[in-house]
Amino acid sequence: MADPYSTLGVARGASEAEIKSAYRKLAKELHPDRNQDNPKAAERFSAVSSAYDLLSDKDKRARFDRGEIDGDGNPTAPFGYGGNGGGFRGRPGAGGGFEFNEGADFGDIFEGLFGGGGARRGGGGFGGGFGRGAPPQKGANVSYRLAVSFVDAATLAPQRITLQDGKTIDLKLPAGVETGTQMRLTGKGQAGQAGAGDAIVTIEVKPHPFFIRDGDNVLLDLPITLDEAVKGGKVKVPTVDGPVMLGVPAGATSGKTLRLRGKGFTHKGGERGDQLVRLMIDVPGDDPAIKSLVEGWQDSRAVRAHLGV
Repeated sequence: MADPYSTLGVARGASEAEIKSAYRKLAKELHPDRNQDNPKAAERFSAVSSAYDLLSDKDKRARFDRGEIDGDGNPTAPFGYGGNGGGFRGRPGAGGGFEFNEGADFGDIFEGLFGGGGARRGGGGFGGGFGRGAPPQKGANVSYRLAVSFVDAATLAPQRITLQDGKTIDLKLPAGVETGTQMRLTGKGQAGQAGAGDAIVTIEVKPHPFFIRDGDNVLLDLPITLDEAVKGGKVKVPTVDGPVMLGVPAGATSGKTLRLRGKGFTHKGGERGDQLVRLMIDVPGDDPAIKSLVEGWQDSRAVRAHLGV
């Protein structure tokens, strides 16, 4: 079983932010879409996801740190062969059994191990304590990955996922959703004696052909024609909410950025970011009318003076 701290490459005292950052970096490097010809990368990706699942859960992390569960989230053995901090204070005997130190209080030992006075009941025998099995355990968690389109993530569109039992569930994406965001579906994991485990859904936001995310904002390079730049006017612009009309000022230059408020991603606090539209003038290279227009005309401005040339 792997140590989740080693799997993510972080120290045991790492903060939640450090753990999340390490997971995101490894998830991007090892994602199956980027390593289709490398099966070992897929195995590491699964191990990294499992390690993050354990360490991002405060209760599980604390139990692991205390040695109550292993790196796979399974309960560890209730006792071992001795040691200085508890267990059987003895050593293996010649006959294969144990040789205990003189004066050992067996009643205290077994009472500590099995949570009651069973060792002292029934004339000093083991009583009913030793025969009891491990406490009932919840079923294992089940991990899922859900690919979400860029536009759906920006608009928090409902998503549908099919679980391992064939049932489908409609999910409401959380504000601030991004690649690596995890959603916990309580009781949708594997069945167990103490109840079902959970389903852990990790979100992957797919890239868009022309939108780029920058925090909660959406960036777009918008081509405009020369006459639109010179004269100005209204042009149609795509957004994650659908096309809108945008006013281009007369005399606009390439690189000028215009803002469409509230057309970005939703922040965790509920506010939406903006869409930033960068104008890019597209001049045809073989238009005789444009060539005739500038024939004999030259712009004498020092437009590159601020660059030192």
